[in-house]
Amino acid sequence: MVGKSTKQNNLSGLRVNYNRDELLEQNIGSEPFSLFSDWMEAAKSGEIKEPNAMVLSTIRDEKPTARVVLLKGFDENGFVFFTNYQSHKGIELEKNPNAAMTFFWDALQRQVRIEGIIEKVSEEESDEYYHSRPILSQIGAWVSNQSTVIKDRTVLEEKNAQLEEKYKNVNPIPRPPHWGGYRLKPTEIEFWQGRQNRLHDRILFSKKENSWQTDRLSP
Repeated sequence: MVGKSTKQNNLSGLRVNYNRDELLEQNIGSEPFSLFSDWMEAAKSGEIKEPNAMVLSTIRDEKPTARVVLLKGFDENGFVFFTNYQSHKGIELEKNPNAAMTFFWDALQRQVRIEGIIEKVSEEESDEYYHSRPILSQIGAWVSNQSTVIKDRTVLEEKNAQLEEKYKNVNPIPRPPHWGGYRLKPTEIEFWQGRQNRLHDRILFSKKENSWQTDRLSP
C-alpha cells in the first residue's frame, strides 16, 4: 500500500515544453506598466478564463499567507483590488502593508510577480466600484463577515434573504464601511516568459526614485 500511494503522488514525470514566445530587452520599454498592459490584453483575448485572477500574498505573524483575488484596475500608480477590510487579509494589511501579487497565465507561458506597499483607495473610488457591481453582489458584501467562523451555510442564506428584503426598494444601496479597495504601489515587477530547456526569460523592473531599473535574472 505504501508503494502504491507513493506512485500515485509522484508528479516528477509532468513536463511542459515552453516554446511559445520570448522576452527580450529591446521589447520591454523603460517602465513596466505598458508591458503589463500588453500582457493583460493578450491574456484577455487568449485562452485564459479569468485573466485578472491573481495570488495575493500577505504577512500574518511573520508568516506568509496567500489567496486568489481579482485585479480590478491598474495604472502607473498601482494595482487595485477590493475586499472586506475586516477579513484575514485586511487585518494582515493593516498590521503590515507589505504584499505581493502573482499572475500566472499558463496558456501564454507567462508569469508576473509584483511586490510593493498596500494602501487603501479613496472612499470615492470604493463607492464607484461598489455601485458598479450587480445588486446581489452589493448585498453580498453586507451578508458576509469574511473569514469569520459560521455554523453552516444557512447562516449566510438567512442573512442574505433578510438583507434582500431590507434593500429591495433602496437605491443606491450604501457601501458597507468595512468594504472597499486597496492599491498595491509596486517597488518591483518581474516578468517571466517560459523558454525551452527551462532557460526562461526573467526581466525585473525595480523602482529607483522616479525611474525604473531593469535587470535580466538567471532562470
